Amino acid sequence: MARGVVECRPWVGRMKLDPLERWFVNSPMRQAMLALVLRWFRAVLPLNPGADILEIGCGAGAGARMLAEQFKPRRLFLTDIDFRMVSLTQKRFSQGSPSPARLCVGDAARLPFRSETAHAVFGFGFLHHVPAWRDGLAEIHRVLKPDGLYYFEEYYPSLYQNFITRRLATHPKHDRFNGCELRKEFAKVKLDLRCTLELKRFGVLGVGVKMGRKHRSSDGGACLL
Repeated sequence: MARGVVECRPWVGRMKLDPLERWFVNSPMRQAMLALVLRWFRAVLPLNPGADILEIGCGAGAGARMLAEQFKPRRLFLTDIDFRMVSLTQKRFSQGSPSPARLCVGDAARLPFRSETAHAVFGFGFLHHVPAWRDGLAEIHRVLKPDGLYYFEEYYPSLYQNFITRRLATHPKHDRFNGCELRKEFAKVKLDLRCTLELKRFGVLGVGVKMGRKHRSSDGGACLL
């Protein structure tokens, strides 16, 4: 095992990327998309510098490096189910980073972090890869501090399970979510969905807030569109 990478509990809750998706998430096109996503996140609900940040599904570290540079966290926790991806992230951060990072190979549905660890959790299209995605969302709530923020980018089955894409990439087939199901589960785990930008039949950007004493649910789990 590479130095500095911690292998955590056995994973059961997320599928590894196949070669085509692995290529895409490490491509310049994907990095340009991430830059636009982060710009939207910062515009709709800014995060103060010095926060403790967790990224789930860090891949090869392109998004993690942007998080370190743009959000300037006090601590940056990075996890992925694929040891190869975590090793690539470690290599990227070994070349210099404005924030220290702790890397971990682990399961999105059984996160190896204490409760109320992070001020913010970032997920760039990882949740639709998780067969037990409801458990993954509950884990996000658990590791967030009260009033913590969950910044997410997600895709719908009509994009990744259509006639063409289902032959190019492998995803879980059962219990998938669209906007309505996702919002209902947010309400169930007490994540208040504050801001969303949805492209119907494609996917959604959003920010959820872990409801603490200061916040109350804003919409009762209504559909996104």
